[in-house]
Amino acid sequence: MLDLEVVPERSLGNEQWEFALGMPLAQAVAILQKHCRIIKNVQVLYSEQSPLSHDLILNLTQDGIKLLFDAFNQRLKVIEVYDLTKVKLKYCGVHFNSQAIAPTIEQIDQSFGATHPGVYNSAEQLFHLNFRGLSFSFQLDSWIEAPKYEPNFAHGLASLQIPHGATVKRMYIYSGNSLQDTKAPVMPLSCFLGNVYAESVDVLRDGTGPSGLRLRLLAAGCGPGLLADAKMRVFERSVYFGDSCQDVLSMLGSPHKVFYKSEDKMKIHSPSPHKQVPSKCNDYFFNYFTLGVDILFDANTHKVKKFVLHTNYPGHYNFNIYHRCEFKIPLTIKRENTDGQTETCTTYSKWDNIQELLGHPVEKPVVLHRSSSPNNTNPFGSTFCFGLQRMIFEVMQNNHIASVTLYGPPRPGAHLRTAELP
Repeated sequence: MLDLEVVPERSLGNEQWEFALGMPLAQAVAILQKHCRIIKNVQVLYSEQSPLSHDLILNLTQDGIKLLFDAFNQRLKVIEVYDLTKVKLKYCGVHFNSQAIAPTIEQIDQSFGATHPGVYNSAEQLFHLNFRGLSFSFQLDSWIEAPKYEPNFAHGLASLQIPHGATVKRMYIYSGNSLQDTKAPVMPLSCFLGNVYAESVDVLRDGTGPSGLRLRLLAAGCGPGLLADAKMRVFERSVYFGDSCQDVLSMLGSPHKVFYKSEDKMKIHSPSPHKQVPSKCNDYFFNYFTLGVDILFDANTHKVKKFVLHTNYPGHYNFNIYHRCEFKIPLTIKRENTDGQTETCTTYSKWDNIQELLGHPVEKPVVLHRSSSPNNTNPFGSTFCFGLQRMIFEVMQNNHIASVTLYGPPRPGAHLRTAELP
């Protein structure tokens, strides 16, 4: 049985690990994978057809805990303990729930102190006792007791008092004063772990198509001195087609992984007559997992030739490998009797809407089957790749965009940077 410390408005954990509000989904999964011998039978719950309409949930069935992640930014929003018989809980080092200590209203009052009167929800038959960043739900013992606690049934505060001996049915940890209005907080500095994260990624365009990326980055920076308080640093960097490896490394730092392409499965769709000629060298990717971006370099020139932006939707083959890339892509829309207009495609755009903006259907897609080996099947099914304005949109069966690949003509020299201007 897990023995966990409750920190209101912040976290649930022990000396080895903690689930902190604002933590990215990938870090929570990494904790569960590392402690898989202790924390077992974890479920991932999400909406297959409408992944943005419901929170993404990690359900620790053996321990009676749910971790609710915001569907958009994929950071931890609410920690729910829905079965207190499966876990030990303490506050400031003192247990208020264990096999020997029942989490009654008296015990909660002793451990956490005074708060506002309880709020009764007649539909759920539950009393809610709220502290800042922490709520307890109490179950009434019988239907007969319920009318006593209906608002306006009795005079004064008597109608809002929780009956003696009532035990906690659920506990919630969240940010702010209201569980209903809570939002996932910004990522805590303790979760950066030396990584750089992308707050937003803007696709830059020239007259013919995409020319590069402008990234707004977040990092945990430290001031001078050992005891100085760490603080978040925000800065912008740009990378372009034709940039060298050294340019990209100086802008974004070292990648998490370098991947060498063994074969190009899309080569068969190329009009080039030499498409079947094997290359002597392999192009290679810089994988920036926390940015949600891959950058492909030419094997001969070592210049950028492709960018891949990942949306990290659940139900995709690559889910949880990358953090969600919050991109904005300007699309040129040509309509009759008007100059070209620009519309924006984002991480949350649906492919149907993009086709409506274009005013015409895009050519038939290439069907993409992913699997880890030739004998394995992909449980999530195929995706569809549509080509548009030197970009390839990989679209899932629920109409959401799984990834966008940007192509650009390699430039003879690296892009002139602002720092190099006289």
